[in-house]
Amino acid sequence: MESSSSAPQVITCKGAVAWGAGEALVMEEVEVSPPQPLEIRIKVVSTSICCSDLAAWKHHTIFPRIFGHEASGVVESVGQGVTEFKEGDHVLTVFIGECMSCKMCKSGKSTICQVLGLEKKGLMHSDQKTRFMVKGKPVYHYCAVSSFSEYTVVHSGCAVKISPHVPLEKVCLLSCGVAAGLGAAWNVADISKGSTVVIFGLGTVGLSVVQGAKLRGASRIIGVDNNPRKCENAKAFGITEVVDPNSCKEPIAQVIKGITDGGADFCFECVGDSDMLTNALESCCDGWGVTVALGVPRVKPKISAHYSLFLRGRTLKGSIFGGWKPKSDLPSLVEKYMNKEIQIDDYITHNLPFDEINKAFNLMAEGKCLRCVIHMPR
Repeated sequence: MESSSSAPQVITCKGAVAWGAGEALVMEEVEVSPPQPLEIRIKVVSTSICCSDLAAWKHHTIFPRIFGHEASGVVESVGQGVTEFKEGDHVLTVFIGECMSCKMCKSGKSTICQVLGLEKKGLMHSDQKTRFMVKGKPVYHYCAVSSFSEYTVVHSGCAVKISPHVPLEKVCLLSCGVAAGLGAAWNVADISKGSTVVIFGLGTVGLSVVQGAKLRGASRIIGVDNNPRKCENAKAFGITEVVDPNSCKEPIAQVIKGITDGGADFCFECVGDSDMLTNALESCCDGWGVTVALGVPRVKPKISAHYSLFLRGRTLKGSIFGGWKPKSDLPSLVEKYMNKEIQIDDYITHNLPFDEINKAFNLMAEGKCLRCVIHMPR
């Protein structure tokens, strides 16, 4: 436990550590260092399993590691120079920070901060070191958050203050999945009323695109997925029809063009499969069809598409965190949730205690859940 000294001390707590690719997470006694300058230490309240956690656990090479990035919590202590947060503040974590002062942040054209952009090495942005130790060994971070620990340390630019009245066990989904899907529909694609939308992949992100499309007044929202359970559940979120590519006698792009009079206005790839992204691009209509890539492929990352698709007017866009600027934009999404303008609760299909985190991973791997929220001990 923390010392009575006024300065933050090392905290020993439980953390779910991945020691190797695809290996079951091990609940370990983790030493969490005090926050360094411009950092905050957070007591995690709720966190959820995202597909990117699952994919990284299977394919990454940097271990041992503490995964998790979609989380909510309470500030336990702050490092030198932190003025935005104080002990007791409620926060959402974000895997892409916002420094507010770099070229990208000031441009108004990008959400990828030059200082606090995508973290790839498993180390803190500030000093390229880790804040976790287990049995004398350093344990690496993930996505600048590492929320599969009772306590974690993040850069203050990778957290967003929210009202203490917001339910932390629900709103954690806005730190990645639900926000990513809504933003892709609204900010990146800018879906118009009466349009035809096709979503490839009906997990949480895909169904959040569905919600965004429905709120924008899309006339047809077509879901593409080979998981019957997901196809059935999707109807409750606003899907007007579903297509299982495994049951089609023609290539999926031909099927989509056939039922949409030549192609959809908007297509979204939410799986993380480069071949599926090509299918999505081919499913768009000539002239103005827009395809948005949200999924992150872990294998075969290069895409292949005939140049004539672009000459004929199609557009391919990438979407990171739905085009939201975390600190600037997330508070408004939280407010929409509190005002019941957007839905979060229905994406939570399972709630589990922290010590059952491997069960949550299995549910995600088997396609048996949307979001499984992990609740930390109070």
